[in-house]
Amino acid sequence: MAVLVFDLDDTLYDEITYVHSGFMAVSQFMNVSLGIPVEASYAFMRNELTKSGRGQVFNSTLEHFGFYTKTNVKKCISVYRAHDPQIELSPDAHTCLTEKSSYPIYIVTDGNKHVQNKKLTALGLKKRVKFCYITYRYGLKNSKPSPYVFNKICEKEMVATSQVIYIGDNPTKDFVGIKPLGFITVRIMKGNYKHLVKSDEYEADYQIQSLDELTDSFINTITNGIERC
Repeated sequence: MAVLVFDLDDTLYDEITYVHSGFMAVSQFMNVSLGIPVEASYAFMRNELTKSGRGQVFNSTLEHFGFYTKTNVKKCISVYRAHDPQIELSPDAHTCLTEKSSYPIYIVTDGNKHVQNKKLTALGLKKRVKFCYITYRYGLKNSKPSPYVFNKICEKEMVATSQVIYIGDNPTKDFVGIKPLGFITVRIMKGNYKHLVKSDEYEADYQIQSLDELTDSFINTITNGIERC
């Protein structure tokens, strides 16, 4: 039987919802500790995210409201990372995990181990899959594109790489390390990278628009050596 391995962010849920959830937690912190109205700081952060991305959102927000200090920035980052996220599985992910529950299912995700663990808990994924690999627990050198945890999955399931299907969204790192080893790679075309075009070395074997396309027929086809793209 094929083994299904999923990325987390922008594969099983929309990562932007985590960002917005974190912003709300920080806005509430700013209100309690600095007296900044929740609605005002939250709206400013959302606007700053659209304009400039995530990198300096808390710096810019604190500067705008006259409370910038390095200490306040660090506190905001801590609140953001420690908050219990208000996030949900994407509808196609919920359906896919339910319909494919007879398959061995794993999750492989990069990122801060505490942050990713809170996401997995909020999404109820620990009880729906065999194991969730947060790669940073094994050292940064073993995060994607390293095949380290993927090889551990093969060992655990006692299967060849050709029976392991990895579904992810980020062609800059998700597939390049495991594709040459014979793992089957599937790119879901959503999230921040949906329009990114990469060379064949970085691209997945297959592309899908939704996890609804991960049917039993499709799984059987791609694990039986049918020509890859």
